[in-house]
Amino acid sequence: MGRKNFNSFLKKQKAEQKRKKKAEKMQKKEDRKDQAPADLDDMIAYVDEFGNITSEPPEDADEVSKEDFREEDQDDKD
Repeated sequence: MGRKNFNSFLKKQKAEQKRKKKAEKMQKKEDRKDQAPADLDDMIAYVDEFGNITSEPPEDADEVSKEDFREEDQDDKD
């Protein structure tokens, strides 16, 4: 008879552990859901002329237009 009670005790214990684990998982899910998504500006990285990754945009970016490329291509063809 003692064996029968022991089995039911184990079943209850496993069910309790399963219930706790499920509750913890739901809590973690809610915590992730409540966290605000990261701002796009925080996720953008810039590469400077030396190849270093920085979080600040370049101060003096040379604007190169399509016309400048066309002029260079025509000069190379001549």
